[in-house]
Amino acid sequence: MKVTAKKNEQVANMIFASIYPLYLNRLEKNGRTKEELNQVIEWFTGFDEDALQTLIKEKVTFGTFFQKAKIHPNAHLIKGVVCGYRIEEIEDEFELYKQCRRMEKLIDELARGRKMDKILREEK
Repeated sequence: MKVTAKKNEQVANMIFASIYPLYLNRLEKNGRTKEELNQVIEWFTGFDEDALQTLIKEKVTFGTFFQKAKIHPNAHLIKGVVCGYRIEEIEDEFELYKQCRRMEKLIDELARGRKMDKILREEK
């Protein structure tokens, strides 16, 4: 599927605090923890627990969330399909959408029981 400017803008305007509980609920149903979710988000964005809670309280949009993030240098190693979109085929002009899908891919892998050392990618 192709990303459109409209879709990119919709994601940019979504409130992170409204989506975070959905991520957490999905993971807890699969036997994973809030600490593991936060570890994955911290690896990807650089936000520690305090920063994450502040962003949630401030009800920031995904646009602001990813503007403030320090994306991990190995984020380019996150590949695959999420919600019908192949991450590595998302155009650079839709960087925000790509980052959102990368984070969802990590959360998806966590929910499916993948080991943390595989989720938190390292260069070989």
